[in-house]
Amino acid sequence: MDLLVLGGTEFVGRAVAEAAVERGWQVTVFHRGRHPAPEGVRVLTGDREGDLSALAAGRWDAVVDTWSGAPGAVRESARLLADRVGRYAYVSSRSVYAYPPPDGLDETATVVEPRGADDADDADDADDADDYAAVKRGGELAAEEVFGDRALFVRAGLILGPWENVGRLPWWLNRVARGGDVLAPGPRDLPLQYIDVRDLAAWTLDAVADGLGGPYNLVSAPGHTTMGELLESCLAVTGSSAVLRWTDPAVIEAAGIEPWTELPVWLPPGPLHAAMHGGDVSKALASGLRCRPVGETVADTWEWLRSLPGPPPQRPDRPAVGLSPTAESRALSTPHP
Repeated sequence: MDLLVLGGTEFVGRAVAEAAVERGWQVTVFHRGRHPAPEGVRVLTGDREGDLSALAAGRWDAVVDTWSGAPGAVRESARLLADRVGRYAYVSSRSVYAYPPPDGLDETATVVEPRGADDADDADDADDADDYAAVKRGGELAAEEVFGDRALFVRAGLILGPWENVGRLPWWLNRVARGGDVLAPGPRDLPLQYIDVRDLAAWTLDAVADGLGGPYNLVSAPGHTTMGELLESCLAVTGSSAVLRWTDPAVIEAAGIEPWTELPVWLPPGPLHAAMHGGDVSKALASGLRCRPVGETVADTWEWLRSLPGPPPQRPDRPAVGLSPTAESRALSTPHP
């Protein structure tokens, strides 16, 4: 196939481009030129919110769009490519579902009100969860407006793996590698749903090749791993002598520590955890989604981190995550029942 990736140099886009090259596909990436493109791709340079002239000519079987800013950029690229691309895969998010979500949330659940494609807000205005959800839903509708049932919505959940530029798994790996007593948020058997970025890429390429359209929740099955297995995998791959100090959620809350941001990946048991880690992904599984073991994701991410000449990449539109040593030490030293 002949694939166009809008993005293609960071995390999800890079994984898609590399996986397509490995399949022997012809791959073109369109990006601003701020990061090196993967080997084996054709490069077009421009700006999603300005100069699209490099996309004025050419035909592709499919496009994968990883844009997370205002939906107008999705609409403009979709319109420009409408009669020269077979299918349009937009990497969306499970955040598009209205809160509180139903138990076992699937693709039929109610979605949020979208951000309109005419809104001029940029990606920096999409920091909070509500706005991010509205932006992603707006992007879906912008793609659907042009491509109809040829538009595929990849509603990803938590994404981990090599090239991560949000910092969740890299923070845990580096924290465990540092050693000492590690505040491990409990319960240890708390189930987690996530998707390895390479599994997301593989499924997306299969989906466009098979002509799939519409929404698909893309994350592992509920209980694919646990918080205990994730952190113990970090211990194993780093060879660290760190000690995981499993801590009750009530103690973490009393210490004023923020789930998800200060303790990446983790949410305490309750509605938010159920929304993030209890979704129904039977549709994606039936269409061929396969998810590798968490130990493989952790090991490969650690190998990538160790190969870097400096700190891991960090998206400028997302705040850094992780718990400060001071806050961790204070929480671990506070007596509790």
